[in-house]
Amino acid sequence: MRSKSQSLLLRQIALHAVLTPLAIIWLFPLWMMFVFSTMSDFGIFSPEIVLWPSTNFVENFKNLQADTDFLRAMFISIGVAAIYTFLSVLLTSMAGWALARYRFVGRSIVIGIILGTITLPFAVVVIPQFIMVAREFRLANTWIALIVPPLFNSLGVLFMRQAFSMMPGELFDAARVEGVKEWQIFLRIALPLARPTMAALAIILFLHSWNNYLWPLLINSKPGMMTAPVALGTLIGLTKVSWGGIMAGAIMLTAPILVVFVFLQRHFIAGIAAGAVK
Repeated sequence: MRSKSQSLLLRQIALHAVLTPLAIIWLFPLWMMFVFSTMSDFGIFSPEIVLWPSTNFVENFKNLQADTDFLRAMFISIGVAAIYTFLSVLLTSMAGWALARYRFVGRSIVIGIILGTITLPFAVVVIPQFIMVAREFRLANTWIALIVPPLFNSLGVLFMRQAFSMMPGELFDAARVEGVKEWQIFLRIALPLARPTMAALAIILFLHSWNNYLWPLLINSKPGMMTAPVALGTLIGLTKVSWGGIMAGAIMLTAPILVVFVFLQRHFIAGIAAGAVK
């Protein structure tokens, strides 16, 4: 027993010896981004290597706010990401439930089409989507244009379909025998069982909406409707680039993602693990 415990301890030490440098390498760019956010533009491009924060963060943020109204852009990004995540998780869950638990004509074709859409890059559909939303529906510079067009998520549908397929069908059959309606089975039985998978999917979709740059840039032309990534992009001009403001804004964009992941990491890991085993 003592030899086994010693070998286990040695393996743990070796594992930490390998993972600790990798963690430092991964965290170093984030640390340098924070350091740059506290420096002036002149200090960022100084030939000296600076590894510790300075005192210019407040000034950089004031310049960022004055140039872009960044706080408003942050609130817009938070609202868009939250609404998009809720609606997309709900819709993909409904589609995944239908594809996993119902048998209908053309079911395999629908699944094949959804799989095929994953291979399509966004650049292929962005122009037709923009023409339809902006010219045909006249929804440019609206919250609907920011949230609704990206709602369909093929990966989310397949993710939830896999989660519902792994659940025992006898459980739902027993509920039907007891007279429970289909929508009640979905809301009160299936969704609570799929909570870890939904949490993992919610994190993925929130990240997708939070980091989305191209679509908000195309569909919105009013400064008052800019999301935070688009607002940061406006700081890159032809003759001047406010690097200190960009770094300060990048820190503010990164912080909410870290907070969301820290609070939901247990569900995220459980959802990924559940989707990997059938």
